Amino acid sequence: MPIEASPLEQAVVELSVVMPCLNEAETLKICIAKAQETLRAANICGEVIVADNGSTDGSQRIALECGARLVNVMQRGYGSALRGGIAAAQGEYVVMGDADASYDFSHIPQFLAELRAGSDLVMGNRFLGGIAEGAMPRLHRYLGNPVLTWLGRLFFKAPCGDFYCGLRGFRKDAYEKMGLRTAGMEFATEMVVKAALLGMRVSEVPTTLSPDGRTRPPHLRTWRDGWRGLRFLLLYSPRWLFLYPGIFLMLAGTVISGWLITGPKQVGSVTFDVDTLIYAVISILLGFQAITIALFAKVFAISQGLHPADKKVERFFFYANLETGLLTGALVFLIGLGLSVYAVVSWRAHHFGQLNTDQMLRLTMPAAVSMTLGFQLSLASFFLSLLRIKRE
Repeated sequence: MPIEASPLEQAVVELSVVMPCLNEAETLKICIAKAQETLRAANICGEVIVADNGSTDGSQRIALECGARLVNVMQRGYGSALRGGIAAAQGEYVVMGDADASYDFSHIPQFLAELRAGSDLVMGNRFLGGIAEGAMPRLHRYLGNPVLTWLGRLFFKAPCGDFYCGLRGFRKDAYEKMGLRTAGMEFATEMVVKAALLGMRVSEVPTTLSPDGRTRPPHLRTWRDGWRGLRFLLLYSPRWLFLYPGIFLMLAGTVISGWLITGPKQVGSVTFDVDTLIYAVISILLGFQAITIALFAKVFAISQGLHPADKKVERFFFYANLETGLLTGALVFLIGLGLSVYAVVSWRAHHFGQLNTDQMLRLTMPAAVSMTLGFQLSLASFFLSLLRIKRE
């Protein structure tokens, strides 16, 4: 739990400016002064909160001397610091920004104007406002940020051109509805994703990025934090991580199996036969497993509050209940069993002797796949019902 070290007595606070801090003594005073000056100049009733995450360089003393509220957050991590600072915020609106002097806190009124106009989340866009030379590594500027932002827009339809801008504003009540959980750098991504999933009104304003004023290296680690950002986007989108690849594998496997089931096919000088058929039927099984995992993940995410309730999912389960799944699974299994019996009968007609392997594989492989899918479908139906017991 955050510990407030210097509460600010103020009747009505409209805006809280929250700065996460971990050994920012070199730049903290500059950031606090700029934010306070902006609040006074724009006649905004506000406060500046420094959410300290265990600094050992005297940052806490600087925050108190500058008249900011100090909130000591014991749990380490960028997200933890921000959650502690935001929890202590008294304002109806919150603007968060790093305390490394890279963001221009004079842009606060632009964020507040969008919030007053009804936006739930207002993102800064550094690519629209301007990135000073040396302020962002080239790898981040031309690859990491654009690619991850594109994926975020694709996966979640979030109308943001800069997913990772650290200067952003939001309504505190909207933030509380998001129920953010991450403790590290993923916090910034989770906020945008949750806002998009909840259908919140998201807008953006141009802002700038300057080289930070610290002599020490930044806390951000390119490959580690880049992977964590990508991992978060994938984990929060079962549709793109599991469902779409599963559908592709099942369709591709079904089409190729149907093409080869009657016999080998020649394409130019290449002959496709039972070897290719084996991979095709494996593709069907893998695709089905991916699709069922997508359903498991979606139901689990909804039940745990990671995703909001989805009417499409509810409609799907209205028809695809346990009984329907068991009946369908049994039917598919029996089809495979019937084909297997036919294969045994054919074998018996040859006195259980040597058979044409290629011909028999075209019969036994569909039989085996059908029986496997039927069994998996029945198991998946039971597990989905188990996942949904709590919600029902």
